Amino acid sequence: MLENDKRLIIMPTIFIIFGFRFMFYANDHEPIHVHVTKGGSSAKFAIDPVQLVKNDGLKPSELKLVEAIIEENKEVITEHWNKFFNNVR
Repeated sequence: MLENDKRLIIMPTIFIIFGFRFMFYANDHEPIHVHVTKGGSSAKFAIDPVQLVKNDGLKPSELKLVEAIIEENKEVITEHWNKFFNNVR
């Protein structure tokens, strides 16, 4: 959890693979997407189709690996997103 503008933001983690944390924000918005962090770097990917939306420091080789992981786990990510937001909203 991070403190941002004096409010607590929950960041549900879907999984961690090879040191990359795949997560979304509890106050996130559609379309379904996933945030990926490692160290001080991060990226955002759309899920359908899997596509890089924003990159803040991940290397091209890391982006390629992350994209492949997301492609392999699209259903898992979507299930976590839907389960979380259907239970919250």
